[in-house]
This record gives sequence, structure tokens and C-alpha cells, in this order.
Amino acid sequence: MLILSILVFIILLLVSSVWFQKSHFSFFELKRRAEDGDNKAIKSLAVQNVLNDLLSLQKIIEALLLVILVLLLNSTFGFFIGVLLSVIIALEYRVFTRIKFLHNFAQDIYSKFEHRLIKTISRYPSIFNIFKSVSIQDDDTHIYSRFELQHAVDESINALTVDEKKLIINSLDFSEKLVSEIMTPKSMINCIKKTEFLGPLTLDELHKTGHSRLPVTNGDIDHIIGMLNLRGLLALDIKKSTTVEKAMDAKVYYIRQDQTLQHALAAFLKTHHHLFVVVNEFRETVGLLSLEDVIEALLGRKIIDEFDTHDDLRVVALRNPHSNNHPEKREDV
Repeated sequence: MLILSILVFIILLLVSSVWFQKSHFSFFELKRRAEDGDNKAIKSLAVQNVLNDLLSLQKIIEALLLVILVLLLNSTFGFFIGVLLSVIIALEYRVFTRIKFLHNFAQDIYSKFEHRLIKTISRYPSIFNIFKSVSIQDDDTHIYSRFELQHAVDESINALTVDEKKLIINSLDFSEKLVSEIMTPKSMINCIKKTEFLGPLTLDELHKTGHSRLPVTNGDIDHIIGMLNLRGLLALDIKKSTTVEKAMDAKVYYIRQDQTLQHALAAFLKTHHHLFVVVNEFRETVGLLSLEDVIEALLGRKIIDEFDTHDDLRVVALRNPHSNNHPEKREDV
């Protein structure tokens, strides 16, 4: 009986020496990292999902072992000494769990069975819920990534208005967004040739486009040589024939489609210009970027003025109103 009592006591020490540590990352951050393929996060997430069950199971096993140990000690040493030893062990057995060697040995044994144990708990959650007695409160207020901060803002209730949420979330994304994501695509660009005469009919057609500025081309859209400000044409003497080339602003600014919006905003502030031509690595025109586009991306909402005819030109472009590359016998591969 004495040997059996010592054996139960050793098992009790090993069980209580296993530590289940709560991850210093929040559940959201662990889930995000796991979805990105982080193996450590995947393993940690599996443990965190059943952490309360593991702690409860540990407490139950400790309680059962203590009961068995009390019975064995009473049978071995008699009632008085057995109860005395049982009380001492119940009060002091956790002191031994601080011994590094014992803790490491217990953790090594547990690690060999951890996967199967977690798998069993996950397979039969209703059974383990009956015995669940430990619940760890998630009081973690730390933010570990920009994505988690965005999630926290998005999930906040009554703390922020809808516009405030949009402003914060879009501000966090602003430095990562590219010009190509918000530019007016090439298919939606209205342009005018430099040789066009600015007569009454032409001016009327230009104002119907709904744009305040139009790029001026020399042949095709890949050769933009200036910008025509339609508001500046209001004072134009239509009785005198003049060409677009004479009325345009010859200063043209170009920006690469793979530049960030943060770079674009800095460029707008530096040049004091309101419209950039967006080009690819081959200097081909792929779109237009306005200061208004960048501000809208920062604010998270559209700025509609009297010259806007569409809420979102990229959405319009997706509908392909100009039937670009849309022959009857087309086939996308």
C-alpha cells in the first residue's frame, strides 16, 4: 500500500506540473496567423480552442488522485496519521511543481499525448462541457497587428460612428493601397485631340462628359501632351476659333500604377496639381488619378460634386459600357 501511495503521489505531481499557458496573442491574431500558414500559430490556436477543457480536465484528475491518495494513506497509516498526511499533501503538493526538472519532465510526457488529447476533446465537446469548471477570461487589450486593430474598430459597438469607423479603417489601409486600385481605368477616360477646334458644339459635348479636366492627346491615349481645364473655357471667346492645343495646359504629371496612395498624396501636395496620368512600366497610359480619388480613399466615402456623373467609375468600367474587346465571337481564355 505504501508503494502504491508513493506511485499515486508521483502521478499527482506530474499531472499538476503540466502548465497550460494562455497565448500572449489574442484569438483573432492567432486565427489570422494560422490562416497565413504559420505552423506555430496553428498549433497554439488548437490549444487555445480547448484551453478551458484542458485546465478543467487537469483539475478533475488532480481531485481524483487526491481522493485515491487519502484512501491509501488512511489504509496504510491509520485514520489520524493518514488524515494528517493527506492535509499536508493537499496544501503543499503544488510546491513541488516549481521544481524545474519535474516540470520539464511532465511537459515532455504531456507533449507526446497533446495532439491526441486535443483531438479527443474537439471530437466530443459535449462530454467535456459537462465537466468544465475553469474559464479563462479574455482580458487581453493589446493589439498585435494592423489587421487586428481594423477588426477591433469594425467590431466596436456604439463607440464610433459609421463614418468614424470608415475613416480609421481606410487610414490604416492607406499606406498599403496602390494607385491601380482606385484610379479611373483607361476604358473610362474621355480625352480630346490637340487639333480639335473649341467651337460651341465641341464645348457643349465636353461639358456633357461630366469632367472638369480632360487629357489632350497627340494621336492616341498613350501620347498625352496636356490637360484641358473645362472650367477655364467658360470665359473663352467662342467667336474666335482656337484649337485645344492653344487652350490646354501643357504641364502633364505622370505616376506609376504600382505606387502607393501615400506617395500619390505627397506628389499632389508637392506639385499643387489635381490630376495625374497613370502609366505602367512601359509608359503606356492605364488610367487617371485625381486628388479627389485619393481623398475619397482616405475618407472611405465618395465626394460628389456638380461635375460627377457616376458614383464609381471603376464599377461603371466593369460593366464595360464602351464594349472594349467585346466582339461577337469573343472567347476569354
